[in-house]
Amino acid sequence: MTHDHDLVLRPTEAQTEAALNPPPGRNGGDLVVETLAGLGATTVFGLPGQHALGMFDALRRSSLRYIGLRVENNAGFAADAYGRVTGEAAPLLLSTGPGALTSLAALQEAASASAPVLAISSQIPTAGLGGGRHGYLHELPDQSASFRGVVKSVHTVRSQSQIPSAIAEAWRSALTAPHGPVWVEIPQDVLLAETSLPVVTAPDATPEELVPRVELTAVAADLLSRAERPAIIAGGGVVRSDASGKLLQLAEALQAPVVTTFGGKGAFPWEHPLSLQSWLEDRHTTDFLEDADVLLVVGSGLGELSSNYHTFKPRGRVVQIEADLGKLESNHPALGIHADARLALQALLETVEERTDATAPERVRDVLSRVAARIASQELTLEQDVLASVRRALPAGSPSFWDMTILAYWAWSAFDPRGANTMHSAQGAGGLGYGFPAALGAAAADPGRPVLAVSGDGGALYSIAELATARQYDLPVTWLIVDDGGYGILREYMTDAFGEPTATELTRPDYVALAESFGVPGVLTSAETLEADLSKALASPGPSVVVLPAVLRMFAPTHLD
Repeated sequence: MTHDHDLVLRPTEAQTEAALNPPPGRNGGDLVVETLAGLGATTVFGLPGQHALGMFDALRRSSLRYIGLRVENNAGFAADAYGRVTGEAAPLLLSTGPGALTSLAALQEAASASAPVLAISSQIPTAGLGGGRHGYLHELPDQSASFRGVVKSVHTVRSQSQIPSAIAEAWRSALTAPHGPVWVEIPQDVLLAETSLPVVTAPDATPEELVPRVELTAVAADLLSRAERPAIIAGGGVVRSDASGKLLQLAEALQAPVVTTFGGKGAFPWEHPLSLQSWLEDRHTTDFLEDADVLLVVGSGLGELSSNYHTFKPRGRVVQIEADLGKLESNHPALGIHADARLALQALLETVEERTDATAPERVRDVLSRVAARIASQELTLEQDVLASVRRALPAGSPSFWDMTILAYWAWSAFDPRGANTMHSAQGAGGLGYGFPAALGAAAADPGRPVLAVSGDGGALYSIAELATARQYDLPVTWLIVDDGGYGILREYMTDAFGEPTATELTRPDYVALAESFGVPGVLTSAETLEADLSKALASPGPSVVVLPAVLRMFAPTHLD
């Protein structure tokens, strides 16, 4: 009798021959790139450095496509976006010390947004490890300690035979829900030493499935089926798990209105009769959600932005589906279901009883009309016109990447993404400089469609060097820079708090001339010509820059009332 655990995969004759007679001239770096290719990677991002040269030399002998950015943090943002739009773990190759540490802000964003990034860094030679202060270039007492509080998992390699398994384990970790960044580090001498190990073919790194407990989904289904005023908050976990279709089915079965968080943009159709859109920074929406007798929260921890700055106080029962165990009931008592959003929604679909509620669409319309009236009373026509021009210019299905800038804050609430997994921002960690390098990563994933990046002039200065990357790889990214002469939102915050701003005003370059110096077409636009200029740039091949001089204002907050 044969048991499953007795089965062993037998190599083919070709695999046996390759294993017995590996090609000459390979080193530890080859084991890295062979493992990545065997796992299914096709594109890697990064920046070379002295200790990492073994990996980069091995790229010459591999089928992997390399996209090299000019700053490690920007390379991390590009890998983050590639992981978001493809659902694959995006390899990020880095050097030791300063190169590694420069990526930390990008890895924090990837962790906050559950973007799968596989960061592989070099280390100083093995002889220098252990914190002995040997004085090696780039030496840190414990490099991996800088990343343990940021990434999902850390994997250290000390010999060549450990490389394939460590990378495969990291790959599995990055793609197991919740997705996230992982860290692998390999000493310089291990990467450079010649290897006689066989060529790595197809390591097993199948992600683990995070299945909901049936007794919990049974209780949740009963609560939702008997609810009088159910409502749903859909977060980024719905997008990451590709569960938008299941969410739509469940909302329609329950006749439950749905609001998406800023990280969950596109998880639910914007114009659907049950769509409350994304107006979370509005007291009318907050009041509606507080009034729900059963509130289903899917793929969100109900953090600061998703709870109207922690003013949201639900009065009914909360059911929370969350893949990140630490976020279950971290802000509100709930029936917590630790599971991948797609699997949990499927379980609910199989057990809920359909509800009828002819009043649900009417109640949604009432909330949206109240929100619209509040915005209309603030005389913010310019801001709404600019955002509408961007929406009309951007083809449906094209992804957009938004930096931390006033127009992006408007977009979080008011922009129709027209599809799941198409609108992305740095709202997870909130760092500047995300938009343009992230758009480059998305364009590398799918160069057949235009990609939009949106930055303020302050955030743009973080990413100017990547105009060279856009030109070098001819990536179809149109970069909209809203130039208001400084850090616009900080100017507003400081004026409101202290009466006048400090350290917010910036001397900045002529962005059009600067773009053209990189060989990237640039155009100076206005609010009146923005739609036409942006449409033309998006329709043109390769990268382009559109500069809009404008001082935009935010709509008034409601969490301070």
